[in-house]
Amino acid sequence: MAKQSELQLENNLIKQLVGLGYQNVTITDGDALVSNLKAQLEAFNQTVFSTKEFDAILNHLAKGNVFEKAKTLRDRFNITRDNGDSFYVRFFNSEDWTSNLFQVTNQITQEGTYKNRYDVTLLVNGLPLVQIELKRRGLEIKEAFNQINRYQRHSFWSNHGLFQYVQLFVISNGGNTKYLANNKLQSVKQTFFWADVNNKNITELIDFANSFLAPNHLGKIIAQYVVHNETHKILMVLRPYQFYATEQLVNQVSTSNNNGYIWHTTGSGKTLTSFKASQIIMDLPNVHKVVFVVDRKDLDYQTMLEFNSFKKDSVDVTDNTQSLVKQLTDDSKLVLTTIQKLNNAISKANYEKSLTHLQDKKVVFIFDECHRSQFGETHKKITEYFKSSQLFGFTGTPIFKDNASKNDLGKRTTKDLFGKCMHKYVITDAIKDQNVLRFGIEYIGKYKQKSNTFIDIEVEDIDTAEVFKDEKRLEKIADYIIAYHDTKTDRKDFSALFAVSNIETLIKYYDIFKRKKEAGEHDLRIATIFSYGTNEDDEYAQDYIPGDELQQAAEPNALYKTSHTREKLDTYITDYNQMYNTSFSTRDSQQFENYFKDISKRLKEREKTTFQDKDRLDIVLVVNMMLTGFDAKKVNTLYVDKNLKHHGLIQAYSRTNRILGEKKSQGNILCFRNLKKATDEAITLFSNKNAIEDIILPPYEAIAEKFDDALKNLLEIVPTYQNVDDLVSENDELNFVQAFRRLLRAKNVLESYTDFDWEDLGIDDQTFEDYKGKYLDLNEKVKSNRQKHKTSILDDIDFELELIHRDEINVAYILQLLAKLKQSKTADAKAQKKAIIDMLSGDVELRSKRELIEKFIEENLPHISDVDAIQDEFERYWHEEKILALSKICEDENLDKAQFKALIESYTYNGREPLRDEVFKCLDSRPSILKAREIGARILDKMKEFVQVFVNGMTA
Repeated sequence: MAKQSELQLENNLIKQLVGLGYQNVTITDGDALVSNLKAQLEAFNQTVFSTKEFDAILNHLAKGNVFEKAKTLRDRFNITRDNGDSFYVRFFNSEDWTSNLFQVTNQITQEGTYKNRYDVTLLVNGLPLVQIELKRRGLEIKEAFNQINRYQRHSFWSNHGLFQYVQLFVISNGGNTKYLANNKLQSVKQTFFWADVNNKNITELIDFANSFLAPNHLGKIIAQYVVHNETHKILMVLRPYQFYATEQLVNQVSTSNNNGYIWHTTGSGKTLTSFKASQIIMDLPNVHKVVFVVDRKDLDYQTMLEFNSFKKDSVDVTDNTQSLVKQLTDDSKLVLTTIQKLNNAISKANYEKSLTHLQDKKVVFIFDECHRSQFGETHKKITEYFKSSQLFGFTGTPIFKDNASKNDLGKRTTKDLFGKCMHKYVITDAIKDQNVLRFGIEYIGKYKQKSNTFIDIEVEDIDTAEVFKDEKRLEKIADYIIAYHDTKTDRKDFSALFAVSNIETLIKYYDIFKRKKEAGEHDLRIATIFSYGTNEDDEYAQDYIPGDELQQAAEPNALYKTSHTREKLDTYITDYNQMYNTSFSTRDSQQFENYFKDISKRLKEREKTTFQDKDRLDIVLVVNMMLTGFDAKKVNTLYVDKNLKHHGLIQAYSRTNRILGEKKSQGNILCFRNLKKATDEAITLFSNKNAIEDIILPPYEAIAEKFDDALKNLLEIVPTYQNVDDLVSENDELNFVQAFRRLLRAKNVLESYTDFDWEDLGIDDQTFEDYKGKYLDLNEKVKSNRQKHKTSILDDIDFELELIHRDEINVAYILQLLAKLKQSKTADAKAQKKAIIDMLSGDVELRSKRELIEKFIEENLPHISDVDAIQDEFERYWHEEKILALSKICEDENLDKAQFKALIESYTYNGREPLRDEVFKCLDSRPSILKAREIGARILDKMKEFVQVFVNGMTA
């Protein structure tokens, strides 16, 4: 059977959409789009607009970026009609989404920097709100994703920016179909399959169209389930399990007073789901208030930031019990608080009097992480006080009989407290959907069959406390972490947590690492945090920031067990202060809380494009803190030297498995105790027995086999790297790129294993580098063709360059090699020089600098007699070349040199791409409207290239 073409796919989809209730309309270009918009807005608003009135509407619609336009779409616009009357124009009806007018068209052509023709467009009231990009069966849908990004850059902004009203994109190759919000910060990792209520993915385009694109459903998604993230100024859309959970909660509140809980695995976005549910429920006529309850002070602050990012000023943090009582009694519809403050409010007589009028009102309580905090007296108090309350819990790891711990009220499960589970999305579902990563677990010790373990840690046979605390063992483990930390964290590009059994052992570990650092054995930046509490010897205890404990259950004012422990912590905080120029201490609980927040922020902000290496933190030693409820995408490794089980184990492991680009392929877990049985039991409890293989990466040998398969495929296409030059057509080049990319992905996973060794593979590292050079040459060719306005089938191929760049090979490292080259004998010099040139070719960042560094080696290096002067001479040379390059750009483009230099410095410092107007201010004269876009884009490209060559990667 012949493969289905893109055109057949398109025509079949349009026919299907017409059957679902869309009107098919022919729109060939931007003018036809505008004329159809006028007719549709007139029909939707039940009026007729004059040319002058419609021009005012078009001018209003043209303002703003994608984020601002999403708000314009949902607002009304007041125009003054030709007869002087005032009229409110609506663009979309969010309350009754079925009253909107749905159309489908295809092959609209728009001209911006380039001419683009889009596949299938869904218009709502004449505005393009959904864009569908199709690829023929057999191609990766990632290519459709890349095509969308290209259209964003090249033409969506043209013709009044009407295509910037797109809320959702759909990408499909017929067999695989995904949707995503219009969010330029998004990677292909944030594209989602739609699914049914039981989490069965709907991948075929035909089935997806029936269930997702039906006007009633699509209207609801756009009206209620597209979220405006105020922090990043982007659009987000809920995933199917988030949608179903919210719908179940809303339905339950509307139709009954029953409680319930949502089981969504850790890392699946419970905060967004609970926010959306809270937002819809608080507007229901029978609901007086929604109270969102967290169980820790840091989560109170963190959740407030997240809620307010989803909707500006939606909640205000309750600083103390007094402010909580005020919010419960005023007209705030949504209140965010901690369980400790809520407990105080209903327990203390002076507060309780103010709240009596709420006792019979329908107050909906939503408990976050309900596996942790609702098992004591407080839960009972809340239900007895608020007689008409309805309680819902969110958890990633429910409490079952098997993992319930006993308190005064006996063993109680999540079901005992909240009733039935209303929606389930377990870890196997999330891994299958690529919403979280699998775990790569290595048990370090002598029972590993093949191992690079140079120490005998003996994790299998020992279980006595004395042996676990033995300093020799701790020393060996520290040596192991120092040896393999770079491997696990992709050369410190990610951070790690180290979970230790108790404070006493943590102190020993910290002191060992500190001593080794002072002796020059490593350069890792290590910090620690542990709480004041007296419960630290309990390996399953929950850590708290002072003030988080429930008063009636707390120890009398939590104290350090000995002055020695407190002094130690203060010493460690002093180390931290010296490392980062801060001034924290344990003098009072606020100072300690700020220290905790600073560590959290340092780990969380690593994912920002503006993050600087001087703020990097490599490892945080903890006992229990940060092992639950803490999310940082740049944490990819957990070292474990403590006993974990059940929900504690899954929660701790899950700190490492948040999705972040191609480079992060799994969450790394290095166990220095034999937790295999505990791990298997926990996975069985929270998914099923057969899930172990889905959740844990296969052993090293199995991944090496995948690498060999990919290599075999590559060698069939190009037996030697020189054969890449003989590839005749772009299709042949495409086959090579896809084959090498597959090999690159397998190598990326392999390198994270401590057993990684080129000798196990069917190719040596030099030959791999030779192929990689050819791969990067093709990437350069595509970039060059784009600048010449040539189209190519390689345009939308993602070369996944983040898998190639290595942070430790920077200019400083190359200068060290040049010093060695200068000192070497003539016989070795030639080989060393070739190795340096190969290295420049093989790294993405250094490749752009290759020509200039080669010129320095050929023309300047022979005249430098003193090796110690190489760095100074190189810096002088680089500065001169930088001035020449800047002058050339300014001369070619008629730019004011001082202004353009200031623009580059601003871009380098804050990472924000300049606006077109900022670029035009550097020009001697502003270009015409027709030329402005092209000239602006060209100057921006030159600026980025200048920064890539002369600024990026220039520091150690």
